[in-house]
Amino acid sequence: MDKTIISEGKTTNEAIENGLKKLNVSKDMVDIKVLENEEKRNFFSILAPRVVKVQLTLKERKENVKKERKEIILKPEEQEKAKENATKFLNEFLNKVSKDSQYEINVNESYLNVTIKNRDLGFLIGYRGETLYALQNILATVASKGIENRIRVILDIEGYKEKRQKALEDLAEKIAKTVVRTRKPVTLEPMQAYERKIIHTKLQNHEKVETRSIGEEPRRKVVVELKRK
Repeated sequence: MDKTIISEGKTTNEAIENGLKKLNVSKDMVDIKVLENEEKRNFFSILAPRVVKVQLTLKERKENVKKERKEIILKPEEQEKAKENATKFLNEFLNKVSKDSQYEINVNESYLNVTIKNRDLGFLIGYRGETLYALQNILATVASKGIENRIRVILDIEGYKEKRQKALEDLAEKIAKTVVRTRKPVTLEPMQAYERKIIHTKLQNHEKVETRSIGEEPRRKVVVELKRK
């Protein structure tokens, strides 16, 4: 993808928008220089079509250096308390939504791993796992009751996460082939952070394409594009 392009439009804003669409980026990711302004028109050009030209240059990417999260180590009594809290909640909750459900809680010094089994609980997964992650957050809050630190909870229902990961990895490979063939970037639909991470991880060592995220939560998206030379 070109680092700098010239874009045209009837107004400055239109020229900028046209350029952003070509680059498939947001306005904060480029430097903008107006080359021909609609205000600068003389007598001889007044009958000519109005054209504004702008130059858009992609900003240098800055590596996002994230501080590593300090992993919380739970004491044995905290592990037991967290499991007790989660167990009480799940017994009451699942008894109301489906009495045939089974669940398993595995606890270690870092987090609770909760697995629920019942094919009729698809509604607790929701569209692209939205309901599942909301329930996971609730479980984390419940499990943390009476404990100094917030407990991390990993929840899965009927193996959804494993299936979703496989689907996203297959999608990443398919999109990469499309980008290489067409030489045009592809923007995926908005995804949750963990889903974007799957796409990034799958393609991080690809020879010809690279990935980045654009937009703001909860509409943040992954862009797959050719590597810059």
